[in-house]
Formats: sequence, structure tokens, C-alpha cells
Amino acid sequence: MAKKETKFTEEEVKEINDLRIEVSGIFTQLGQISLERTKRLKELQDVEDKLTTRHGELVETEQTLFKNLNEKYGDGNYDPETGVFTPVEEKEDTKS
Repeated sequence: MAKKETKFTEEEVKEINDLRIEVSGIFTQLGQISLERTKRLKELQDVEDKLTTRHGELVETEQTLFKNLNEKYGDGNYDPETGVFTPVEEKEDTKS
């Protein structure tokens, strides 16, 4: 026996269409958020990579600077507030 077709009311059709539109909009927004997240994460990674590289360069510069200063002035302590370098007194070997 064939079942009889039923036509939805205008209100039911409207509810279905409104629901489909809202669900579609949500999926679109979720896709946009996903793309934006990927873009921003890449941008952050690029900035982090540049900063990490620059930090490595500064560490090398610092090591070279202190090596050169140590060769020129010897071991000692530097006070950045006064700009004064105080050499470390060398202990004499007092073997008898």
C-alpha cells in the first residue's frame, strides 16, 4: 500500500529553512575561524623564529665582546651603573 504524501505547512517549511540557513552560517564561521587561526599561528611562529634567531645573534655578539674585553683588560667585574671595571686580583702562589 502506498503511503500518502503530506505537504508541510508554511511555518514548518520556514522553520526548516531557517534552521538550514543558521547551520550553514555556523559552518561558514567555523571555517573562517579555522583559517584565521592557522594564519595567526603562522604569523606568531614567524615572529618567534625571527626573535629566536636574533637572540642567538646577540648571544654570539655578547660572547665576542666579553672575550675581547677579557683579552684587553683581564678578568674582573663591570658595574653597568657606573661604567667602572674592577680587575680581579690575581692570587700569588705562596708555595715554599
